[in-house]
Amino acid sequence: MYKNWWKILAAVLVIYSTVWGFLSTVPALPILHESIRNLYFHVPMWFGMIVLFSISVYYSIKYLSSNDPDDDVKAVESVNVGVVYGILGIVTGAIWARFTWGQAWSFDVKQNFAAIALLLYFAYIVLRNAIDEEQKRAKISAIYNIFAFPIMVVLLFVLPRLADSLHPGNGGNPGFNAYDLDSRMRMVFYPACLGWILIGCWIYTIRFRVRKLENNNTQ
Repeated sequence: MYKNWWKILAAVLVIYSTVWGFLSTVPALPILHESIRNLYFHVPMWFGMIVLFSISVYYSIKYLSSNDPDDDVKAVESVNVGVVYGILGIVTGAIWARFTWGQAWSFDVKQNFAAIALLLYFAYIVLRNAIDEEQKRAKISAIYNIFAFPIMVVLLFVLPRLADSLHPGNGGNPGFNAYDLDSRMRMVFYPACLGWILIGCWIYTIRFRVRKLENNNTQ
């Protein structure tokens, strides 16, 4: 039980943030109104994705020095879960945009760069499936992953700040912390971020164990 404390914490935080996210009071802001509750879901998805991609690049670097197949499996499975989080981030963002900006996809600079960043990791998955030889596949995909990660960071955090954007905190648009993320929302937002990150790590570890069992059975 003591080894699984973080899994219990993850479940508690996600349940708490989901239930309280819908039931707690939120600031009465123009345009956003009740849609601001999506902050508890949309942003944690992106944070979870970034953490999972960080885990992936760590194991890609580790694989190049160790040649341990487990490191390669950990790298690809964390990418797989991270891509799901990225898709959920785009979907929740599109829903939010539909009710606040008037359309689900307005070709906002951050929307576009987020889509491109996610395509980088779709390409990673396609690359792996295109190479049959295991060691060659692991090495080439590890190198690709190491270069893809900093490009993803630039696309999500650097380039959007150089242009006008509807997103809070980009292109001169003030972020939530600057004007309306009050203490009530912080009590839900921060637990939501931590909870969804831990859930992503939990799913990734399950997928890794399943893949390892499959590999052992085929040997």
